[in-house]
Amino acid sequence: MLMGVILGFFISFVIFVRVKKDSPIVLFAWSVLIQSIVCLDTYLCYTGLIKNILHFNDSTEPFVLLIPASLYFLIYGLLERKPISFKKQGWHFILPLAYTISQLGFYTSPISVKLNAYLGAYYDGLPKASTPENFHYNYMWIKDEFRWLILFSLLFYLLLSVRLILKHKGWVGSAAKNIRIDKYLFTKNTIFFFSFFLLFLYIIYSNYDDDGGDHYIVMAQTVTNLIILYFILSESRFFDNSWIADKYETLASETIKAEDIETFLNQDAYYLSSQLSLKALSSELRISTNALSKAINSEFGMNFNDYINKKRVKEAKLRLLDAQYAHLTIEAIGESVGFKSKSAFYNAFKKHTDTSPSYFIKQSTS
Repeated sequence: MLMGVILGFFISFVIFVRVKKDSPIVLFAWSVLIQSIVCLDTYLCYTGLIKNILHFNDSTEPFVLLIPASLYFLIYGLLERKPISFKKQGWHFILPLAYTISQLGFYTSPISVKLNAYLGAYYDGLPKASTPENFHYNYMWIKDEFRWLILFSLLFYLLLSVRLILKHKGWVGSAAKNIRIDKYLFTKNTIFFFSFFLLFLYIIYSNYDDDGGDHYIVMAQTVTNLIILYFILSESRFFDNSWIADKYETLASETIKAEDIETFLNQDAYYLSSQLSLKALSSELRISTNALSKAINSEFGMNFNDYINKKRVKEAKLRLLDAQYAHLTIEAIGESVGFKSKSAFYNAFKKHTDTSPSYFIKQSTS
């Protein structure tokens, strides 16, 4: 259990340090961190060390309700590529917040009440401490149903996550296979983890009263953290020959991510520039032309010209049907998206749409 807790804190720390703040992977770090805090609480309870901070007994329960939401945020961030904002996603925090408010009576209760709560969960045979006669246990009505709140939350966010996966299913089949780190496969595996964990918790809760089976849950989390660590290490440059390359092996050591290429080209619609070339792009990205060409072939499954032309044709299709560009001829629209000649535009359009620009307009308007 302790190994799982330490691994969780370590993994989240590494991600926070290595990943940019606006990356969806940061959401993964938050999810692992929240789970580690909850597991630490369980570890302290099972070892009896909670006696040193008894005031914090059961204080991590709201964090448990955040775990399903945090996993959903990760899937949402990876697939939708949109930031998580409190304005739009604030409603996801209603359940943890409401539960926190309902437990204020427990959080502010005397130490004897918290001691009895701990003894009742882990050492029910021991005598209980005396508590104030006028103390009210109003918070117990929902505390007794807490485990079912967890299962409900897991099921709810599992369904939301499945809906996201199905939404992106059509695009996954054509694009993901050319990406080295397949985030779509990663999200699907997260769904499997969701489903397994939901079933696992149901079995534990059905066979154990109170917190009797929590150690199995924490040990399952330890195994999960080991799998996560294996995944991170497998994708590390440490296992590539490039990081030990000498200066004369620069080409072999140069790498660039698909996301970095896409982000740079989409900035100010740079891919529409007629001056764009493999050499110009490699100079901007500070990487050799051969390495960039190899990366594009590997990441997108096509050469540089086809990759750029596909993006330009996609924009041309929008402009051919946009009233804002109605005053332009087909050839002029081709020039506006970066093609230097009529033939280059027509050939690229035919290759990527299996039709001509004029027939595309006719077909779309009819």
